[in-house]
Amino acid sequence: MIFVTLGTQDKKFKRLIEAVDKLDTKEKIIAQVGSTDYSSDKIEIHKYLTEQEFNRYMKKARVVITHAGVGTIIQGLKMNKTMIVVARKKEYKEHVNNHQEQILETFAKDGYIIPMRDFKDLPKLLDMQFTPKKYKSNNKNFKKELKNEIQDLLGLES
Repeated sequence: MIFVTLGTQDKKFKRLIEAVDKLDTKEKIIAQVGSTDYSSDKIEIHKYLTEQEFNRYMKKARVVITHAGVGTIIQGLKMNKTMIVVARKKEYKEHVNNHQEQILETFAKDGYIIPMRDFKDLPKLLDMQFTPKKYKSNNKNFKKELKNEIQDLLGLES
């Protein structure tokens, strides 16, 4: 099963769901499309899913196709999912800026995801043999660095 999630924000991401709809596959496809209006004969479309439903589909999926949202990516990595990730872009009015490109490149460079930079590549990426790098949180180091920065700003000793 292929699980597609476009995110839940107010911006549409029709380019991604249209690319998925063009796939020539017998595999079941389930999608959470959020505010993107879309209907398909090939895709089981859900506007929004409960957290339980979302997690159930994510766990069952062979592969997850998603926008470059940090929360979704980390959730998939914690479940050890192969994820094809694409950035929403400002020029298509899919986001307010292009920060998702940086997210995409960072997770791709570190071996966590399969980046999709061109929608024509989707069939090839779905057939790719890929094992995501085991996710390791950087929260401990981040908190330590943040604490040091705050102490420096306040003139306190570390």
